[in-house]
Amino acid sequence: MTSLLSRSAPIAIAAALALTPALAPTVAFAVPAGGYGDLVEQVAPAVVFIEVTGEEQASRALPDNIPEALRKRFEEEMPEGSPRGGLGSGFIISADGQIVTNHHVVDGASTVKVKLADGRSFMAEVIGSDPATDIALLSIKADVDLPFVGFGNSDTMRVGDEVVAVGNPFGLSSTVTSGIISAKSRDINSGPYDEFIQTDAAINRGNSGGPLFNNDGDVIGVNTAIISPGGGSVGIGFAVPSDVVRTVVADLADDGTVTRGWLGVSIRPMSDEVAQVLGYEASQGAVIEAVSKDSPAAAAGLESGDIILSFEGNQIKALGDLTRAVAAKKPGDTAAVSLLRRGKEMSLSVKIGTLAPQEA
Repeated sequence: MTSLLSRSAPIAIAAALALTPALAPTVAFAVPAGGYGDLVEQVAPAVVFIEVTGEEQASRALPDNIPEALRKRFEEEMPEGSPRGGLGSGFIISADGQIVTNHHVVDGASTVKVKLADGRSFMAEVIGSDPATDIALLSIKADVDLPFVGFGNSDTMRVGDEVVAVGNPFGLSSTVTSGIISAKSRDINSGPYDEFIQTDAAINRGNSGGPLFNNDGDVIGVNTAIISPGGGSVGIGFAVPSDVVRTVVADLADDGTVTRGWLGVSIRPMSDEVAQVLGYEASQGAVIEAVSKDSPAAAAGLESGDIILSFEGNQIKALGDLTRAVAAKKPGDTAAVSLLRRGKEMSLSVKIGTLAPQEA
């Protein structure tokens, strides 16, 4: 499991507590009668352990002032050209062996080994991988149908709903933890399409790529990142919503790549000062900073300084709303854009282009 933001450097976040009046609960919520035993028996066989090896370690530049004894020890323990290894989790989504995991689990791997809960092991093929959402699709071949799980609807999940995570933290296979959804649509600044589910279910390194289940045993998220000051769970984990994963996986299964729409603009948030002048209670929309030459936006007549208020009738409240909406459109489709230009509202029609493949 990678740490938040850089997916490698742990960070600490301090929370401020505010005193609020206690409210008497009107409805009692509880875990399934008897606990999660029946649920785990149902879904655990489809959760897999993933072990990867790479061709060699990436080049490491050590500081010039590092003590010679420490430099020598480092080079002895991590020599150039030594194999890269990693562990992660995943889950089977079809009887014929399609497996979902994280992009960062298999990125750069020369071999990917999948171990099932019953002890069987298979060498896996990476069908495709999407750095932008950190989702990858693998495939294994077995002589019999394999146990699998299905996707649920992440959009209908509510803050406070119970969830169960299954994975292989620190290499401990088939580990189960439970908790609730702490927040939805979290932007953790890890990419342009952030809308993570936040959970307090214990997620640690090695849980990456593992499923987050609802009480019906449906996958409603893929565990991907954590905030951690020391590398272990502090109750702040993040999962890619299943509604996003389902779309990405279908695209990867088709041809191994993900095709996204492209507008061709650089954007920034509306300032509070501009919002006040325009009469808005809070900043909203996406302000165009620049329009790329020969882009769909340029062809449609969008200009620097335009404030995009809605896209295809959907209000743009934050920058991510526009980024995700454009990416979801198929190249060649036409979209209606409502905008504010020098204080006057207007509408334009733009023909969506194709976004170039993105690096991790």
